[in-house]
Amino acid sequence: MAFWGNREKAKQKQIEAGVVDQGERAGVTGGKNMDGFIALVIDLVHANGLGHAQIHRNKAALTLPGYFRPTKLWDLLVMNEGRLVAAIELKSQVGPSFGNNFNNRTEEAIGTAHDLWTAYREGAFGKTPRPFVGWLMLVEDAPSSRSPVRDRSPHYPVFPEFQGASYLKRYDVLCQRLVQEQLYTTASILASPRSAAATGEFANLSDLTSLKTFVTSFAGYIAAEAAR
Repeated sequence: MAFWGNREKAKQKQIEAGVVDQGERAGVTGGKNMDGFIALVIDLVHANGLGHAQIHRNKAALTLPGYFRPTKLWDLLVMNEGRLVAAIELKSQVGPSFGNNFNNRTEEAIGTAHDLWTAYREGAFGKTPRPFVGWLMLVEDAPSSRSPVRDRSPHYPVFPEFQGASYLKRYDVLCQRLVQEQLYTTASILASPRSAAATGEFANLSDLTSLKTFVTSFAGYIAAEAAR
């Protein structure tokens, strides 16, 4: 509800100011769409024994060193006694176009994680336990995100999991493999229709990539850090 409500508020704010972006961009330039999920993460930190931790959500305090680039700006960081406890990315995608954005999000997610873990290996964060690294994506639940998509690969066949898969299914496969390859502690994909502004409706694609898995995994990690 917060996600869709914040998008609408961003549009209305532009209308009142007399400057409106083209298409769906009007709903994202406010930069507050994922604030509901940030609030959820903060509540989980406090509820699982780490209320004294430093939770960073302001841009000036969200950068971490990289290995292939100087720094990376994250969406939320949790620090405790100088240790990096958690780094989380929160993304969204709303139609009508899903194709190009899916490829961009995929490349960004893989590159971000590889950069962070290489920097970790090289001691960028000191000699500390591996942090929780989370990636959560909310995609509009719409006919164009659930319809089968064709691919052209003239030289070699596409993996069966992707053949005829919708963009939502592709995100589910992506999230599962991000976790299986240990690029992220947890990666989740949620599908939510625009009508969820009033109902809060959303759907999971699989158990491994569900919101429940994200929440329980994160809560468990925070509780372990609190007990350290």
